[in-house]
Amino acid sequence: MKLDNRLALIGSRLELPLVRRAVGLLEGRHRSIYRGQGQDFDDLHLYVPGEDIGDIDWKSSARSGLPTIKRYIATSNLTTLLVVDTSRAMNGLAPSGETKSEVAAFAAGVMAYLARMRTDMVALVCGDKKTVKSLPGRASTGHIELVLQNLEDAAMEAAPEADLENLLDKAAVLFPRRALVVVITDEQRIGAPEEAALRRLRTRHDVLFFTIADADPFDFEEGQTTVDIITGEVIHPYLRNRKKLQAELEEVRNRRRADLKVLLRSLQTEGISVSGTEDLLRQLVDVLGRLRRAGRN
Repeated sequence: MKLDNRLALIGSRLELPLVRRAVGLLEGRHRSIYRGQGQDFDDLHLYVPGEDIGDIDWKSSARSGLPTIKRYIATSNLTTLLVVDTSRAMNGLAPSGETKSEVAAFAAGVMAYLARMRTDMVALVCGDKKTVKSLPGRASTGHIELVLQNLEDAAMEAAPEADLENLLDKAAVLFPRRALVVVITDEQRIGAPEEAALRRLRTRHDVLFFTIADADPFDFEEGQTTVDIITGEVIHPYLRNRKKLQAELEEVRNRRRADLKVLLRSLQTEGISVSGTEDLLRQLVDVLGRLRRAGRN
């Protein structure tokens, strides 16, 4: 794809009223999550471990006897940090029939498109168990196109397995200033290491968590053979009639989704489960609207 065409192609697929609604809702997120040095005083709050000690207001702390941070509404633009899993699993299929890497790239592109409309900066951390790439936050169209090109280049069938913990920790280290972090990964199990890394990231940043759903491995045409993208093992057509096995798989997937939902709720973080590119922006608008109604922006 020619450089400088990606954003235009993404924009051509989006409904303008939904784009305007999403930009307006992100404006609300902007004022609530990106606090720092600026002209307008916001409030005082007690220091929380993990915050930058340089933000402590020592005069207020001396008066209260406790470390206190004075927050301001920032006058600078927000950074949208895209943290994208580009591991082997992302070459599997989503329910829409698209590869999960295609859906992930589109999700990242939508967030980048909305950021550009707000003249916000876009940054990137992407990778797998062996390699992590990063690009700093910049607002130019050329830079955003470079971000999207890097995501395309990282989508390789022979990519190593995922390491979400490392991606999240890299994001926290490389981008210490507050940002809107958009995590995009597949329906992998979130274990204790990934949960701890997500909690560390959430201490400083606001997070949206996109999960690209798995296609049903038993939903294939007669005579078609399905291959597990991770192990390379063949899922034979005769398994189509193994109803008990299918029910057990569905139970595991539902439990995993429920566990993630509980975790994200505990972090006051919203998750979006995506089946394909078709209705992704509408899902995002619904989530942002829900956050506004709940008073979380």
